[in-house]
Amino acid sequence: MTIPVILLVEDNPDDEALTLRAFDKNKIRNSIVVAHDGAEALDYLFGAGSYEGRDVADQPQVVLLDLKLPKISGLDVLKRIREDKRTRYLPVVILTSSKEDQDVIEGYRLGANSYVRKPVNFDEFIEAAKQLGLYWLLLNESPPR
Repeated sequence: MTIPVILLVEDNPDDEALTLRAFDKNKIRNSIVVAHDGAEALDYLFGAGSYEGRDVADQPQVVLLDLKLPKISGLDVLKRIREDKRTRYLPVVILTSSKEDQDVIEGYRLGANSYVRKPVNFDEFIEAAKQLGLYWLLLNESPPR
């Protein structure tokens, strides 16, 4: 049995390192694929670009999606995920520092499963990563693939 993949879509190297460190500290041992912009995330999900030939039937267990991304915004990535039958039910958690109510509303309107604001404090971020991992990787029942 392969370990389920987490797709982390994050353009900020500091936030990427913080997230990976928080997962490691909480003993979340899933494989983590990092996409650094919206285009790379879509390439991974749909087997295009540098991910051409990737088995798109083998989707990540959860996508952690930042909103403010280069090339293609996080909201546009979410929209494309929900429009395609192969990824329509893929769990997507918006993980962002945005405090704009409009981003929350639009994220849920487009089909986000959850919206989590990144805590500024490292200890709070460690706890948030623990709770995300516990829920989305252990408790949540994903749709059949």
